[in-house]
Amino acid sequence: MSAPLAPPVEHGAGTGAATLAVLLIGPAGAGKTTVARHWAQRRRVPTAHISLDDVREWVCSGFADPQSGWNEHSEAQYRLARRTCGFAARNFLANGISCIVDDAVFPDRPVVGLGGWKRHVGPGLLPVVLLPGLEVVLERNAERSGNRRLSDEEVAAIHGRMAGWYGSGLPIIDNSTYDVETTARVLDDVLARAIASPPTW
Repeated sequence: MSAPLAPPVEHGAGTGAATLAVLLIGPAGAGKTTVARHWAQRRRVPTAHISLDDVREWVCSGFADPQSGWNEHSEAQYRLARRTCGFAARNFLANGISCIVDDAVFPDRPVVGLGGWKRHVGPGLLPVVLLPGLEVVLERNAERSGNRRLSDEEVAAIHGRMAGWYGSGLPIIDNSTYDVETTARVLDDVLARAIASPPTW
């Protein structure tokens, strides 16, 4: 006779019932979407996960494939997706629902990145960086399929740019050796500290 399954760990012990807007930053393959979804589903209070990639892919006609490189079409598509996600986040917050958005925000593009998110969502947004080691990111990216899978060269370049977050003052989680459950728990602890002492950005 097998042992009964343990109930899933409920997150939110650290953040409690606080209504939060979280921006989870990281390179492709960092596990942003999986961790964000898991954290949102396991909180004790209503929390929405907003995936920028999913919103970006709503645009079917003229879709800009990330594998084709960065151009005016992909720039416009991301800009529209960010504004749409920002509107959704503000709407959730206005109705007392927390939200977590995941995006690959670069530290060397402050106006488009963090500055844009602050304009779209508001100054209470809590950014957290998810940055595992390069080998882990390459391995996870290799498991992807379709247009979300990038070349090793692109992943390495993105990961290198993300290293610029070190020294930024934003909380950084290296989840190289963590599973999803552990990463979500660490994220909740980091957010609890950020509520008590918001990062300057």
